Amino acid sequence: MKYAPHSLDAVFAALADPTRRAIAERLAEGPASVTELAEPFDVTLPAIVKQLAVLEHAGLVEHEKDGRVRCFTLVPERLDSVADWLQRYGNFWRERFDGLHRYLRSERETAS
Repeated sequence: MKYAPHSLDAVFAALADPTRRAIAERLAEGPASVTELAEPFDVTLPAIVKQLAVLEHAGLVEHEKDGRVRCFTLVPERLDSVADWLQRYGNFWRERFDGLHRYLRSERETAS
């Protein structure tokens, strides 16, 4: 499924895959080449390039080319939209569960 570039859906789709999450975690430590990013995985370089393309489509990574070497870096600001979304819905559900907790407590006290 294709998502609009740099959309929240594209970010969630990119991070849904454990290999892409591991690549993003590695890039959080600093820039790396495709070869360096492929080292811990038992997959081909073209497979890693495809994973990086998904991350790049989501706006989570960018690359620079120096000769034949492509060096990738994480774009942590793209995670801000995810954090905002999670914060908003986290607050929503916390309020709902707090309300349910208060209701159940009052029902229990009324029954006693």
